[in-house]
Amino acid sequence: MLKSKIAITSLATLSPLGDNPAAVWKEYTSPLSCISSKVYNGHDYFVASIPEGTRSRIDQLRKEDLKYKGLDETVLMAILTAREAIQQAGWQVGDDFGINIGSSRGATQLFEKHHQEFLETGTTATLTSPTTTLGNISSWVAHDLRNQGPEISHSITCSTALHALLNAVAWLQSGMATKFLVGGSEAPLTAFTLAQMSALKIYAKEKQEYPCRAFDLTKTKNTMVLGEAAGMACLEIGEQPNALGYIIGIGFATDELEHNISISEEANCFQKSMQMALQNTPLNEVDAIVMHAPGTIKGDASEYKAIQKVFGMNLPMVTTNKWKIGHTFGASGMLNLELALQMMEHNSFIGVPFATAQTPRIQIQKVLINAVGFGGNAVSILLAKA
Repeated sequence: MLKSKIAITSLATLSPLGDNPAAVWKEYTSPLSCISSKVYNGHDYFVASIPEGTRSRIDQLRKEDLKYKGLDETVLMAILTAREAIQQAGWQVGDDFGINIGSSRGATQLFEKHHQEFLETGTTATLTSPTTTLGNISSWVAHDLRNQGPEISHSITCSTALHALLNAVAWLQSGMATKFLVGGSEAPLTAFTLAQMSALKIYAKEKQEYPCRAFDLTKTKNTMVLGEAAGMACLEIGEQPNALGYIIGIGFATDELEHNISISEEANCFQKSMQMALQNTPLNEVDAIVMHAPGTIKGDASEYKAIQKVFGMNLPMVTTNKWKIGHTFGASGMLNLELALQMMEHNSFIGVPFATAQTPRIQIQKVLINAVGFGGNAVSILLAKA
């Protein structure tokens, strides 16, 4: 149970939706998907890429400092969004704040590049190892921002970003920190990563208006699609005048595994994590849920069954953003956070265009967001409007 609510004083993202709140909201209000077909190593895949204008910012960062030239895109996107987040929050470079940034795949683009060079030449570049470790994301952000607090890196697959948020909440609640920068960064659009997802038999294959059929509970084929993104949020303890919203409940649980990548039929982990996050909140006060919903048959159905089990007749409006931007792995929780905050700010629900229409709520005051990773590591966060 939270001793005090946690203020979200900024949120910055780079994603297929763009790189600023106005662009993101404009995309969300459009029924068009950001997913397109691209060729990787001779194979066609559906993917959701960041816009070229946004990508130019990554290229510019490489030119800004020679030390950044050889860094992976996960690190560069994290640096850009971290800079924007602390600026929005009114923090200063060199301030006393913690950093917890995660990634599911880490520096996969750079690792694959260096590994290919090794196969071809038998040697590797000098900085191959330090620039491909998971820890270099938080470390480089800390270097760039010159923060005076702890620097933490972790990977808990697709729930990584929300686990970073959980960890920061623990630091803030304990009094060991007053400010924390949290987030996730993922650049998984590589031939090897896409081949891995395809090998799991969960990747979208059919060409249609919405290649990722997330939250389509009638689908007969798996339709997961990968996207790339980074997102960072600034968290502070208690009431804050510049709060975008507040974290008022947190929950987490791990499922009993039936398979390496699956969760139980009724997503027991989500039932437990949602119940923990909701323990002090009447169910009828939750206006919407942003599901994890990866676009797989079992993943979508089991999470929805868990929601039905927890909420019963008090079912909130339910949505997901993966039909729009694909699954951004370790960064996906931050994009769920972004969607929830924007729906509360604009008091407007963003549904799934091919899903059955839901009874609208007059106001959107509280939103629950979910994430789960391989291994059934579920996280649920309850947000309240500022």
